Amino acid sequence: MRQIWNLSRIRPETRVVLEGDTLPAMFWNGVARRGPGVWLRQKDLGIWRSWTWEQTGQAVADLAGGLLALGFAPHDTASILSNTVVEWVWADLAVLSCGGVANGIYPTDAPSQVHYLCEDSRTSVLFVEDDEQLDKALEVRDRLPGLKRIVVFDMEGLRDLDDPMVMSLDALRQLGRAWNAQHPQAVMDRVRQVRPEDLAILVYTSGTTGKPKGAMHSHAGLVYTVRGYNTLIARDESDECMCFLPLCHIAERMGGEYFSLYTGAKLNFVENPETVPENVREIAPTVFTAVPRVWEKFYSGVTIALKEATRLQQAAYAWALGVGTRIAEAVLAGRPVGAGLKLQYALADALVLANVRKMIGIARARFLVTGAAPISPELVKWYLALGVPMLEVWGMTETCGAATGIPADRIVPGSIGPAAAYNQVRIDPATGEIQVKGPNVFMGYLNLPEKTAEAFTADGWLRTGDVGSVDERGFFRITDRMKDIIITAGGKNITPSEFENELKFSPYITDAVVIGDQRPYLTAIVMIDQENVEKYAQDHDVPFSSYASLTRAPEVRALIQGEIDRVNRKFARVEQVKKFHLLETQLGAEDEELTPTMKLKRKLVQQKYAPQIEAMYA
Repeated sequence: MRQIWNLSRIRPETRVVLEGDTLPAMFWNGVARRGPGVWLRQKDLGIWRSWTWEQTGQAVADLAGGLLALGFAPHDTASILSNTVVEWVWADLAVLSCGGVANGIYPTDAPSQVHYLCEDSRTSVLFVEDDEQLDKALEVRDRLPGLKRIVVFDMEGLRDLDDPMVMSLDALRQLGRAWNAQHPQAVMDRVRQVRPEDLAILVYTSGTTGKPKGAMHSHAGLVYTVRGYNTLIARDESDECMCFLPLCHIAERMGGEYFSLYTGAKLNFVENPETVPENVREIAPTVFTAVPRVWEKFYSGVTIALKEATRLQQAAYAWALGVGTRIAEAVLAGRPVGAGLKLQYALADALVLANVRKMIGIARARFLVTGAAPISPELVKWYLALGVPMLEVWGMTETCGAATGIPADRIVPGSIGPAAAYNQVRIDPATGEIQVKGPNVFMGYLNLPEKTAEAFTADGWLRTGDVGSVDERGFFRITDRMKDIIITAGGKNITPSEFENELKFSPYITDAVVIGDQRPYLTAIVMIDQENVEKYAQDHDVPFSSYASLTRAPEVRALIQGEIDRVNRKFARVEQVKKFHLLETQLGAEDEELTPTMKLKRKLVQQKYAPQIEAMYA
């Protein structure tokens, strides 16, 4: 296994690699130690630009000084309304260096949501990315008496703006430089005043069952957890990582920004979410963390590309993947890999598998990390067959990200692994709920003491809402969300996520919601993969004029029926989907049906498409 997957490069790191008991202390120690080394890179107008630790430190010092000049006090809150860009990190670290609380807002949020999040968090300074995000802030500022200043990252199209509340990021930096010249110790004095127990960041939950709740994380919890990450998915200063998920989500905030801050791994920012496939090939990250939607997309791309390949190329791929699969199966089962199979693998890798990895952009990857949503075990096995270990982690906002993780030398597809070394995980014997306890668990929900109390058991364990099981080795499996379990009219308990994950393995299906609570049989709402289904329609002369007409085409419905039939064969009759409805609207990040991690919101889908669901039971 070491010869195939090179596990010597995936060793847990238990020592402290960067001192500091608060995030700003850790950051400034990193600047002092790593000064001339490159930390951040971002592509702008086709050109990659780099920032060293020293340059990042200068930007953060300027912005922190500017905030102090504006009267930003310890424990004040600043919110950041922006896509994932370098300036997000600067603003975040500047706020923390001032002893403030940093809160992220999704760039897809509507003005009403921006108002609620700023009001609930008592935001006094709001950073916005550009004119589009500024418009949202200006629309609601009259209802935010505590908001004192709006700072804009990108002033393109706003040069003539004359508003006393609005200033550019460059203007704030200039103000900070002047302030720091007159008060040279002010920023560092603030850094030293920050205590580990102080509130550091707010991460608002997605709010699928009500208004978003602000999960509070202290400096102590963040530092403790980020050090723990190195015992789970270790990185170092030689690593190249990608930063493209929303930074206001716990996954990228912890696993991207703060983990790279701690380990010194280079952080590469993509141009925009649409350019991820192109940028990943340019960056060729050594460690790649993404949500299942991204891994599914890469798999679909390879599958569709194969349909255009020659018969010889298709045969070579099938043979090479078969060799990789046999290697993976042997390793997963703990069997030795014979010399003959190793020789075949070397040939398969040289002729095919290395090219597939290069096509995806994972040619240099030591390992892949998947989390934030369930993933199909078959997809994990596919990446293993390509020669790259995929490690699934599980956690939530309230656990500061990962609370369990698959060890690289004991990969079990379908499992989320044992508890991370830095926390405890148990199964509640009465309900089957997975519960977590440890210093990584959050401080509670902002302004919601009753909700905070509800989140914990009487003996202090966090209720996660996930139902699961644990085997004799201590490996956990997620069965489903407690609120998502289906009980059919016949009294059969169904876990819909298992069927949904199998469906999402299809290159033609992006997501699905299985329905059937108190119903005689199961049905599904299905979202097709537009690019791949359009390609199928063009190759098979299926006429369509729009996305909606594509979903209505009999040939497309037959294609999806075939995918459902394929999955149905893996399940008992009572667990099979009898009918389905294809969503006729192409959903994107701004649509309310999707979470920020691009998952369909089960409850909202059931409400919004109630007539279509009823029609499947008519």
